[in-house]
Amino acid sequence: MSVEHASMRIIHGYARGDTELAADQVWALEAHLEACEVCRDRLSAAVTAEAPAVAALVETLWSGLQAQLTAGPLRRRRRWAARLSGWLTPTMVPWLAMVGSVTLIALLLDLVGPGSGEVSLVLLFSPVLPVLCVAASWSQGLDPSYELTASVPRAGLYLVLRRTASALVVVIPALLVGGWATGLMTAQWLLPCLAFTATTLALGSVFGVTRAAVVLAAVWAAVIVAPTLATSRTSFALQTDGLPVWGLILVLSIGVVIARRGAYSVLGAHQ
Repeated sequence: MSVEHASMRIIHGYARGDTELAADQVWALEAHLEACEVCRDRLSAAVTAEAPAVAALVETLWSGLQAQLTAGPLRRRRRWAARLSGWLTPTMVPWLAMVGSVTLIALLLDLVGPGSGEVSLVLLFSPVLPVLCVAASWSQGLDPSYELTASVPRAGLYLVLRRTASALVVVIPALLVGGWATGLMTAQWLLPCLAFTATTLALGSVFGVTRAAVVLAAVWAAVIVAPTLATSRTSFALQTDGLPVWGLILVLSIGVVIARRGAYSVLGAHQ
């Protein structure tokens, strides 16, 4: 399979820091360089020819760091850290632990608490639990490297979906166990969970992921959680009759996410 390489004009312009290069050309080149060794070699040669001061600075830095970077254990740790950074941020870990704890507490209350047969706390909290982790994974306030994250070629929807998937990988098995232990239908908690997550991402393309998560969680608490706990009756939104509505919300939200996929590469999506 043949590989189309970047033109030498773009490579040399990139090496010189040419401001005449279009932004989409720069992003396309940076994304291409991640996977193309040939173009990385060409860029290295272009930097040496077009920007010798930059090449000398890189060589000086590399000579000082080479011994540390090539150390076996450190190299393996850096490799694993680089792989995990595409899926998780350090701030997500305590949030995932918190979500697991809330799910466990809700399950215990469902099993041993009075009136647990009327209102399932696992069902009640399942839509908003993954939303908290998604907000933590894409937030200016919680991610100190958000500007760098948003500027790399693989940022945007690609990274949002990977971090969302990492949250769901933790949340869904915990909810699956909780739903099985309390006798809930899988679709009864899974559809609201996925629909709420997709809606957060869809609204996040307009208002910012964190803001969308906070608004949706607040609306859910005011409209569903509080009345349900006050009346000890499961809301229509969480009954089996409401599943088609959740399915429709999920499909529409996914459509919005796809239509506005370019919005996740700007810093406003981190708010």
